Amino acid sequence: MAADSGTGAERLAALADERVDHRFKGLPPDADGLTVGELAAQRRNLFSGGFTTPVLALSAERLDHNLRLMETYSVRHGLTFAPHGKTSMAPQLFQRQIEHGAWGITLAVPHQVRVARAFGVQRVFLANEVVDAAALKWVSSQLDTDPGFRFVCYVDSVHGVELMDSALRGAARPVDVVVELAAGEGARTGVRTEAECAAVADAVAGVDTLRLVGVAGYEGEVPDADSERVRGWLRRLVALAVDFDKDGRFDGLEEIVVSAGGSAWFDAVADVFAGIPELSLPVLKLLRSGAYVSHDDGHYRKITPFNRVPEEGALQPAFRLWAQVVSRPSAEQAFANAGKRDAAYDLDLPEVQVLRSDTGERSADGVAVTGLSDQHAWIRTDEGVELRVGDWVGMGLSHPCTSFDKWELIPVVEQDGTVVDYIRTYF
Repeated sequence: MAADSGTGAERLAALADERVDHRFKGLPPDADGLTVGELAAQRRNLFSGGFTTPVLALSAERLDHNLRLMETYSVRHGLTFAPHGKTSMAPQLFQRQIEHGAWGITLAVPHQVRVARAFGVQRVFLANEVVDAAALKWVSSQLDTDPGFRFVCYVDSVHGVELMDSALRGAARPVDVVVELAAGEGARTGVRTEAECAAVADAVAGVDTLRLVGVAGYEGEVPDADSERVRGWLRRLVALAVDFDKDGRFDGLEEIVVSAGGSAWFDAVADVFAGIPELSLPVLKLLRSGAYVSHDDGHYRKITPFNRVPEEGALQPAFRLWAQVVSRPSAEQAFANAGKRDAAYDLDLPEVQVLRSDTGERSADGVAVTGLSDQHAWIRTDEGVELRVGDWVGMGLSHPCTSFDKWELIPVVEQDGTVVDYIRTYF
Protein backbone atom coordinates (compact mmCIF):
# COMPACT_ATOMS: atom_id res chain seq x y z
CA MET A 1 0.00 0.00 0.00
CA ALA A 2 1.40 3.39 -0.98
CA ALA A 3 2.18 5.92 1.74
CA ASP A 4 -0.11 8.88 1.14
CA SER A 5 0.26 12.13 3.06
CA GLY A 6 -2.58 11.26 5.42
CA THR A 7 -1.00 7.96 6.36
CA GLY A 8 2.36 9.66 6.80
CA ALA A 9 0.91 12.39 8.99
CA GLU A 10 -0.93 9.83 11.08
CA ARG A 11 2.22 7.77 11.56
CA LEU A 12 4.22 10.82 12.55
CA ALA A 13 1.54 11.73 15.08
CA ALA A 14 1.49 8.14 16.33
CA LEU A 15 5.15 8.37 17.35
CA ALA A 16 3.90 10.27 20.39
CA ASP A 17 1.81 7.23 21.34
CA GLU A 18 4.75 4.84 21.56
CA ARG A 19 5.32 3.55 25.10
CA VAL A 20 8.53 4.37 26.93
CA ASP A 21 10.29 1.25 28.20
CA HIS A 22 13.61 -0.60 28.39
CA ARG A 23 14.25 -0.24 24.64
CA PHE A 24 15.25 3.41 24.97
CA LYS A 25 18.48 4.02 26.86
CA GLY A 26 18.96 7.11 28.97
CA LEU A 27 15.26 7.76 29.60
CA PRO A 28 13.90 7.95 33.17
CA PRO A 29 13.08 4.50 34.60
CA ASP A 30 10.02 5.93 36.31
CA ALA A 31 8.67 6.94 32.88
CA ASP A 32 8.09 3.32 31.87
CA GLY A 33 4.55 2.91 30.61
CA LEU A 34 4.09 6.57 29.71
CA THR A 35 3.71 7.45 26.08
CA VAL A 36 6.42 9.54 24.46
CA GLY A 37 3.90 12.36 24.18
CA GLU A 38 3.01 12.15 27.87
CA LEU A 39 6.67 12.22 28.85
CA ALA A 40 7.35 15.19 26.57
CA ALA A 41 4.40 17.05 28.09
CA GLN A 42 6.00 16.73 31.52
CA ARG A 43 8.91 18.90 30.28
CA ARG A 44 11.36 17.20 32.60
CA ASN A 45 14.83 18.57 33.15
CA LEU A 46 17.60 16.49 31.62
CA PHE A 47 19.75 16.78 34.77
CA SER A 48 17.16 16.52 37.55
CA GLY A 49 14.26 14.71 35.89
CA GLY A 50 15.38 11.13 36.34
CA PHE A 51 17.32 10.61 33.11
CA THR A 52 20.13 8.09 33.42
CA THR A 53 23.62 8.32 32.00
CA PRO A 54 24.78 8.01 29.35
CA VAL A 55 22.18 10.10 27.52
CA LEU A 56 22.43 11.85 24.17
CA ALA A 57 20.74 15.24 23.88
CA LEU A 58 19.87 17.26 20.78
CA SER A 59 19.75 21.03 21.23
CA ALA A 60 16.35 22.47 20.31
CA GLU A 61 17.74 25.92 19.55
CA ARG A 62 20.70 24.71 17.48
CA LEU A 63 18.57 22.29 15.51
CA ASP A 64 16.20 25.15 14.59
CA HIS A 65 19.15 27.34 13.62
CA ASN A 66 20.66 24.71 11.31
CA LEU A 67 17.34 24.00 9.59
CA ARG A 68 16.80 27.70 8.90
CA LEU A 69 20.37 28.31 7.76
CA MET A 70 20.42 25.64 5.05
CA GLU A 71 16.96 26.64 3.85
CA THR A 72 18.22 30.21 3.43
CA TYR A 73 21.45 29.03 1.78
CA SER A 74 19.61 26.91 -0.80
CA VAL A 75 17.24 29.71 -1.73
CA ARG A 76 20.07 32.25 -1.95
CA HIS A 77 21.98 30.07 -4.41
CA GLY A 78 19.04 28.88 -6.49
CA LEU A 79 19.43 25.28 -5.39
CA THR A 80 16.76 22.68 -4.78
CA PHE A 81 17.49 20.82 -1.55
CA ALA A 82 17.09 17.08 -0.89
CA PRO A 83 19.09 16.53 2.33
CA HIS A 84 20.63 13.12 2.86
CA GLY A 85 18.36 11.43 5.40
CA LYS A 86 20.69 8.52 6.12
CA THR A 87 22.45 10.90 8.50
CA SER A 88 19.57 10.79 10.97
CA MET A 89 16.99 8.27 9.72
CA ALA A 90 14.50 10.26 11.79
CA PRO A 91 11.10 10.82 10.13
CA GLN A 92 10.36 13.78 12.41
CA LEU A 93 13.49 15.47 11.09
CA PHE A 94 12.57 14.54 7.51
CA GLN A 95 9.29 16.36 8.05
CA ARG A 96 10.96 19.40 9.56
CA GLN A 97 13.41 19.56 6.66
CA ILE A 98 10.53 19.43 4.19
CA GLU A 99 8.74 22.15 6.15
CA HIS A 100 11.92 24.19 5.73
CA GLY A 101 11.73 23.96 1.97
CA ALA A 102 13.32 20.61 1.12
CA TRP A 103 12.19 19.17 -2.23
CA GLY A 104 12.40 15.69 -0.74
CA ILE A 105 14.82 13.39 1.06
CA THR A 106 17.97 11.69 -0.23
CA LEU A 107 18.58 8.13 0.95
CA ALA A 108 21.14 5.40 0.34
CA VAL A 109 19.49 1.95 0.43
CA PRO A 110 15.98 0.57 -0.16
CA HIS A 111 15.27 -0.06 3.53
CA GLN A 112 15.66 3.65 4.18
CA VAL A 113 13.19 4.40 1.39
CA ARG A 114 10.66 2.12 3.07
CA VAL A 115 11.02 4.11 6.29
CA ALA A 116 10.56 7.41 4.44
CA ARG A 117 7.52 6.13 2.59
CA ALA A 118 5.95 4.81 5.79
CA PHE A 119 5.99 8.38 7.07
CA GLY A 120 4.63 10.01 3.92
CA VAL A 121 7.75 11.27 2.11
CA GLN A 122 6.65 11.88 -1.49
CA ARG A 123 10.00 12.60 -3.17
CA VAL A 124 13.05 10.37 -2.73
CA PHE A 125 16.45 10.63 -4.40
CA LEU A 126 18.32 7.36 -3.85
CA ALA A 127 22.01 8.24 -4.19
CA ASN A 128 23.03 4.69 -5.00
CA GLU A 129 22.56 1.96 -7.55
CA VAL A 130 19.69 -0.51 -6.98
CA VAL A 131 19.87 -3.96 -8.57
CA ASP A 132 17.99 -5.97 -5.92
CA ALA A 133 14.93 -7.43 -7.69
CA ALA A 134 12.77 -7.54 -4.56
CA ALA A 135 13.55 -3.91 -3.73
CA LEU A 136 12.88 -2.80 -7.29
CA LYS A 137 9.52 -4.57 -7.36
CA TRP A 138 8.58 -2.79 -4.13
CA VAL A 139 9.62 0.59 -5.57
CA SER A 140 7.56 -0.18 -8.67
CA SER A 141 4.53 -1.01 -6.54
CA GLN A 142 4.88 2.34 -4.80
CA LEU A 143 5.05 4.17 -8.12
CA ASP A 144 2.13 2.23 -9.58
CA THR A 145 -0.22 2.85 -6.67
CA ASP A 146 0.76 6.44 -5.85
CA PRO A 147 0.84 8.85 -8.82
CA GLY A 148 2.29 11.57 -6.57
CA PHE A 149 5.40 9.59 -5.60
CA ARG A 150 8.67 10.70 -7.26
CA PHE A 151 11.64 8.35 -7.09
CA VAL A 152 15.07 8.80 -8.69
CA CYS A 153 18.13 6.54 -8.36
CA TYR A 154 21.61 6.08 -9.84
CA VAL A 155 22.70 3.79 -12.67
CA ASP A 156 26.37 3.24 -13.54
CA SER A 157 26.60 0.12 -15.72
CA VAL A 158 24.92 -1.52 -18.68
CA HIS A 159 24.56 -4.76 -16.73
CA GLY A 160 22.92 -2.86 -13.90
CA VAL A 161 20.41 -1.49 -16.37
CA GLU A 162 19.73 -5.03 -17.60
CA LEU A 163 19.13 -6.27 -14.04
CA MET A 164 16.77 -3.38 -13.32
CA ASP A 165 14.87 -3.96 -16.54
CA SER A 166 14.44 -7.64 -15.75
CA ALA A 167 13.04 -6.91 -12.29
CA LEU A 168 10.71 -4.11 -13.47
CA ARG A 169 9.03 -5.67 -16.50
CA GLY A 170 5.28 -5.21 -16.38
CA ALA A 171 5.46 -2.03 -14.29
CA ALA A 172 2.96 0.69 -15.11
CA ARG A 173 5.48 3.51 -14.55
CA PRO A 174 9.17 3.55 -15.42
CA VAL A 175 11.74 4.20 -12.71
CA ASP A 176 13.56 7.51 -13.12
CA VAL A 177 17.35 7.18 -13.18
CA VAL A 178 20.37 9.45 -13.39
CA VAL A 179 23.74 8.36 -14.73
CA GLU A 180 26.29 8.57 -11.93
CA LEU A 181 29.60 10.09 -12.98
CA ALA A 182 32.42 8.74 -10.82
CA ALA A 183 34.55 11.29 -9.01
CA GLY A 184 37.70 9.88 -10.59
CA GLU A 185 39.85 6.78 -10.72
CA GLY A 186 39.95 5.12 -7.32
CA ALA A 187 36.70 6.80 -6.28
CA ARG A 188 33.62 4.93 -5.16
CA THR A 189 30.73 4.01 -7.48
CA GLY A 190 29.97 5.68 -10.80
CA VAL A 191 30.90 5.55 -14.48
CA ARG A 192 34.57 6.39 -15.06
CA THR A 193 34.48 7.98 -18.54
CA GLU A 194 32.06 10.09 -20.57
CA ALA A 195 32.04 7.45 -23.32
CA GLU A 196 30.90 4.84 -20.79
CA CYS A 197 28.27 7.28 -19.50
CA ALA A 198 26.86 7.47 -23.03
CA ALA A 199 26.78 3.67 -23.23
CA VAL A 200 24.83 3.46 -19.97
CA ALA A 201 22.44 6.16 -21.20
CA ASP A 202 21.97 4.20 -24.45
CA ALA A 203 21.11 1.10 -22.40
CA VAL A 204 18.49 3.07 -20.44
CA ALA A 205 17.00 4.40 -23.69
CA GLY A 206 16.70 0.83 -24.93
CA VAL A 207 14.27 -0.31 -22.21
CA ASP A 208 10.75 0.75 -21.30
CA THR A 209 11.14 0.21 -17.56
CA LEU A 210 13.59 3.06 -16.96
CA ARG A 211 13.63 6.77 -17.82
CA LEU A 212 16.80 8.85 -17.96
CA VAL A 213 16.17 12.16 -16.16
CA GLY A 214 19.64 13.55 -15.56
CA VAL A 215 23.15 13.10 -14.20
CA ALA A 216 24.55 13.04 -10.68
CA GLY A 217 27.48 12.12 -8.48
CA TYR A 218 29.27 12.81 -5.20
CA GLU A 219 32.13 15.28 -5.22
CA GLY A 220 33.25 14.18 -1.77
CA GLU A 221 34.87 11.13 -3.37
CA VAL A 222 37.23 13.17 -5.58
CA PRO A 223 40.71 11.75 -4.83
CA ASP A 224 42.90 14.22 -2.93
CA ALA A 225 39.98 16.62 -2.93
CA ASP A 226 40.67 20.32 -2.96
CA SER A 227 38.76 23.27 -4.37
CA GLU A 228 40.31 23.03 -7.84
CA ARG A 229 39.85 19.26 -8.20
CA VAL A 230 36.29 19.33 -6.87
CA ARG A 231 35.29 22.17 -9.19
CA GLY A 232 36.94 20.38 -12.10
CA TRP A 233 34.84 17.28 -11.49
CA LEU A 234 31.67 19.35 -11.06
CA ARG A 235 32.34 21.02 -14.42
CA ARG A 236 32.64 17.54 -15.96
CA LEU A 237 29.25 16.66 -14.47
CA VAL A 238 27.67 19.80 -15.92
CA ALA A 239 29.29 19.17 -19.31
CA LEU A 240 27.87 15.65 -19.30
CA ALA A 241 24.37 17.05 -18.76
CA VAL A 242 24.92 19.55 -21.58
CA ASP A 243 26.12 16.82 -23.97
CA PHE A 244 23.22 14.51 -23.08
CA ASP A 245 20.81 17.38 -23.70
CA LYS A 246 22.35 18.18 -27.09
CA ASP A 247 21.93 14.52 -28.03
CA GLY A 248 18.21 14.69 -27.23
CA ARG A 249 18.44 12.22 -24.36
CA PHE A 250 16.03 14.26 -22.22
CA ASP A 251 13.34 14.80 -24.83
CA GLY A 252 9.85 14.50 -23.38
CA LEU A 253 10.80 15.40 -19.81
CA GLU A 254 9.62 18.40 -17.79
CA GLU A 255 13.04 19.05 -16.23
CA ILE A 256 16.64 17.81 -16.18
CA VAL A 257 18.13 16.67 -12.86
CA VAL A 258 21.73 17.65 -12.11
CA SER A 259 22.67 16.60 -8.59
CA ALA A 260 25.67 16.61 -6.24
CA GLY A 261 26.49 17.86 -2.79
CA GLY A 262 27.88 16.34 0.35
CA SER A 263 28.67 18.33 3.46
CA ALA A 264 32.26 19.33 2.63
CA TRP A 265 31.99 21.10 -0.74
CA PHE A 266 28.47 22.44 -1.16
CA ASP A 267 29.93 25.90 -1.77
CA ALA A 268 31.70 24.51 -4.83
CA VAL A 269 28.45 22.87 -5.94
CA ALA A 270 26.64 26.19 -5.59
CA ASP A 271 29.34 28.04 -7.58
CA VAL A 272 29.53 25.57 -10.46
CA PHE A 273 25.80 24.91 -10.66
CA ALA A 274 25.23 28.67 -10.87
CA GLY A 275 27.02 28.50 -14.21
CA ILE A 276 24.92 25.74 -15.77
CA PRO A 277 24.05 27.08 -19.24
CA GLU A 278 20.51 27.27 -20.54
CA LEU A 279 19.39 23.83 -21.64
CA SER A 280 16.36 22.69 -23.58
CA LEU A 281 14.44 22.21 -20.33
CA PRO A 282 14.53 23.71 -16.81
CA VAL A 283 17.28 22.25 -14.63
CA LEU A 284 16.59 20.86 -11.16
CA LYS A 285 19.85 21.73 -9.37
CA LEU A 286 19.60 19.23 -6.56
CA LEU A 287 21.85 19.65 -3.52
CA ARG A 288 22.02 16.67 -1.13
CA SER A 289 24.04 17.78 1.92
CA GLY A 290 22.63 16.11 5.03
CA ALA A 291 24.97 16.29 8.02
CA TYR A 292 24.03 19.92 8.62
CA VAL A 293 20.89 19.02 10.55
CA SER A 294 22.83 18.26 13.73
CA HIS A 295 26.32 19.27 12.54
CA ASP A 296 29.06 18.11 14.93
CA ASP A 297 32.04 19.03 17.09
CA GLY A 298 34.68 17.21 15.07
CA HIS A 299 34.95 16.18 11.43
CA TYR A 300 32.16 18.31 9.94
CA ARG A 301 33.02 21.32 12.07
CA LYS A 302 36.46 21.27 10.41
CA ILE A 303 35.33 20.78 6.81
CA THR A 304 32.11 22.79 6.56
CA PRO A 305 32.12 25.24 3.64
CA PHE A 306 30.92 27.93 6.03
CA ASN A 307 34.52 28.03 7.30
CA ARG A 308 35.55 29.21 3.82
CA VAL A 309 32.63 31.61 3.35
CA PRO A 310 31.82 32.84 6.88
CA GLU A 311 29.62 35.63 5.54
CA GLU A 312 27.08 32.91 4.63
CA GLY A 313 26.53 32.03 8.30
CA ALA A 314 27.65 29.19 10.54
CA LEU A 315 26.21 25.82 11.47
CA GLN A 316 26.03 24.98 15.16
CA PRO A 317 26.84 21.59 16.72
CA ALA A 318 23.55 20.33 18.14
CA PHE A 319 24.54 17.08 19.87
CA ARG A 320 25.90 16.67 23.37
CA LEU A 321 26.51 13.30 25.00
CA TRP A 322 26.27 13.32 28.78
CA ALA A 323 28.05 10.63 30.79
CA GLN A 324 28.93 10.26 34.45
CA VAL A 325 32.30 9.75 36.08
CA VAL A 326 32.20 6.29 37.65
CA SER A 327 35.86 5.85 38.55
CA ARG A 328 38.77 8.17 39.46
CA PRO A 329 41.67 5.81 40.02
CA SER A 330 44.37 8.49 39.95
CA ALA A 331 44.87 12.24 39.82
CA GLU A 332 45.41 12.07 36.06
CA GLN A 333 42.81 9.49 35.07
CA ALA A 334 39.05 9.06 35.22
CA PHE A 335 36.47 6.88 33.55
CA ALA A 336 32.97 7.86 32.45
CA ASN A 337 30.16 5.46 31.62
CA ALA A 338 29.85 6.13 27.87
CA GLY A 339 31.79 4.23 25.24
CA LYS A 340 31.67 2.88 21.73
CA ARG A 341 28.05 1.79 22.17
CA ASP A 342 27.06 5.41 22.81
CA ALA A 343 29.47 7.78 21.04
CA ALA A 344 30.57 8.18 17.44
CA TYR A 345 34.25 7.26 17.28
CA ASP A 346 34.95 6.35 13.64
CA LEU A 347 36.46 9.77 12.80
CA ASP A 348 37.32 11.57 16.04
CA LEU A 349 37.05 10.88 19.75
CA PRO A 350 34.43 12.77 21.80
CA GLU A 351 35.45 16.24 22.97
CA VAL A 352 34.86 17.08 26.62
CA GLN A 353 33.17 20.51 26.69
CA VAL A 354 31.64 21.01 30.11
CA LEU A 355 31.55 19.43 33.56
CA ARG A 356 28.51 19.39 35.82
CA SER A 357 27.94 18.65 39.51
CA ASP A 358 25.43 19.60 42.18
CA THR A 359 26.93 23.09 42.25
CA GLY A 360 26.30 23.67 38.52
CA GLU A 361 28.35 23.66 35.35
CA ARG A 362 32.04 24.51 35.09
CA SER A 363 34.80 24.58 32.52
CA ALA A 364 36.25 21.37 31.13
CA ASP A 365 39.71 22.86 30.57
CA GLY A 366 42.36 20.23 31.16
CA VAL A 367 39.98 17.30 30.58
CA ALA A 368 40.18 15.13 27.46
CA VAL A 369 38.96 11.76 26.21
CA THR A 370 41.93 9.62 25.16
CA GLY A 371 40.12 6.43 24.21
CA LEU A 372 36.89 4.48 24.26
CA SER A 373 36.06 0.98 25.46
CA ASP A 374 32.67 -0.58 24.84
CA GLN A 375 31.06 1.20 27.80
CA HIS A 376 33.77 3.50 29.14
CA ALA A 377 35.38 6.76 28.09
CA TRP A 378 39.04 6.99 29.10
CA ILE A 379 39.59 10.50 30.43
CA ARG A 380 42.88 12.27 31.11
CA THR A 381 42.95 15.25 33.45
CA ASP A 382 45.64 17.86 33.95
CA GLU A 383 47.16 18.38 37.37
CA GLY A 384 44.81 20.12 39.77
CA VAL A 385 41.62 19.61 37.74
CA GLU A 386 38.58 19.02 39.95
CA LEU A 387 36.72 15.93 38.72
CA ARG A 388 34.92 13.62 41.12
CA VAL A 389 33.05 10.34 40.87
CA GLY A 390 29.42 11.22 40.15
CA ASP A 391 30.17 14.37 38.12
CA TRP A 392 28.50 14.64 34.72
CA VAL A 393 30.71 15.09 31.65
CA GLY A 394 29.23 16.82 28.60
CA MET A 395 30.90 15.79 25.35
CA GLY A 396 30.69 16.99 21.77
CA LEU A 397 30.67 14.30 19.09
CA SER A 398 32.20 13.91 15.65
CA HIS A 399 30.32 12.48 12.65
CA PRO A 400 26.54 12.76 13.07
CA CYS A 401 25.95 9.80 10.75
CA THR A 402 27.27 7.44 13.41
CA SER A 403 25.78 9.34 16.34
CA PHE A 404 22.12 9.04 15.40
CA ASP A 405 22.41 5.31 14.73
CA LYS A 406 23.32 4.52 18.35
CA TRP A 407 20.18 6.08 19.84
CA GLU A 408 16.58 5.11 19.04
CA LEU A 409 14.90 7.90 21.02
CA ILE A 410 16.78 11.17 21.51
CA PRO A 411 15.66 13.93 23.90
CA VAL A 412 15.42 17.41 22.36
CA VAL A 413 16.63 19.80 25.05
CA GLU A 414 16.29 23.55 25.45
CA GLN A 415 19.20 25.59 26.73
CA ASP A 416 17.99 25.48 30.33
CA GLY A 417 17.83 21.66 30.28
CA THR A 418 14.07 21.32 29.64
CA VAL A 419 13.28 18.32 27.44
CA VAL A 420 10.60 19.38 24.97
CA ASP A 421 10.48 16.51 22.47
CA TYR A 422 11.94 13.13 21.53
CA ILE A 423 13.30 12.15 18.11
CA ARG A 424 12.71 8.55 16.98
CA THR A 425 15.30 6.98 14.68
CA TYR A 426 15.08 3.90 12.41
CA PHE A 427 18.42 2.31 11.48
